[in-house]
Amino acid sequence: IPLEDVGPVVLSSFKATLTSNLLIELARKRIGFVLCESYRPAVLLLPADRSTDTGLLRPLADMPARLRNRLWQKTLDAKCGNQTALAQAWNPHHPAIAELKRMAVTEKTAREAECARLFWSVFADTWANSDFRRGRHEEGFNNLFNYAYAVLLSCVLQYLFALGLDPCFGIFHQSREHAAPLAYDLMEPFRPAFDANVARWIHLCLQEGKTEERAGEITREFRRHITATLQASVMYRDKQLPLKAAVEAVCRSFRKAVLAGQSGPYEPWHMTTIKWAG
Repeated sequence: IPLEDVGPVVLSSFKATLTSNLLIELARKRIGFVLCESYRPAVLLLPADRSTDTGLLRPLADMPARLRNRLWQKTLDAKCGNQTALAQAWNPHHPAIAELKRMAVTEKTAREAECARLFWSVFADTWANSDFRRGRHEEGFNNLFNYAYAVLLSCVLQYLFALGLDPCFGIFHQSREHAAPLAYDLMEPFRPAFDANVARWIHLCLQEGKTEERAGEITREFRRHITATLQASVMYRDKQLPLKAAVEAVCRSFRKAVLAGQSGPYEPWHMTTIKWAG
């Protein structure tokens, strides 16, 4: 494969052998190299001149509040729209659907929280029970979602590092120790894709006669099931491609927006033709 045709190189194999000549050629052609541990970026190698290049870092760090807000609103449009599409596919007659559709397009400050509340109520009534509450530290099926989002976060981080986007500078999520605000921002519209596959897993387990406790376990089979979400075929910019490629394309569009100082080039992913209901 000609290196001229390569964007980033992301290595997640534990058995790969590399030559110093390859690493030098990658640096000469300004190609980022990411070495992963358990599919999470552990080492980032960049050309010496790129690691000190402020051409991208400065506009990202000094982004005007108006541009930051516009980029976040486009992200929210996609996330809330994707949640609405998925909830409607799950349970088109649920009483929360009409309000969810309305909140998804409103400009109210609290629309993200309201859409999330309505979305998870549809999930609870369709796949779990009315007592289900979505929370990172909650029990039950929440462990499945936590793992799924970790897989998504790892994928987003890989491409941010490879494209020279420092994940410490977000457009909405706040910086804190060991955090990656920009990755949290850009992964938001992709969450419903993983929500759909978690719901599909729960449905399959319950069909097999497993208890909810068993269905909520993080097994090897579940890990394989969720990781395969990254290879699911989706539509992005009128092209059919794996979800992982759509993540890269979105990160690239965000990079263009940062360099241009305009929100126009940024194109989050919107659910379209895929039957995410499972």
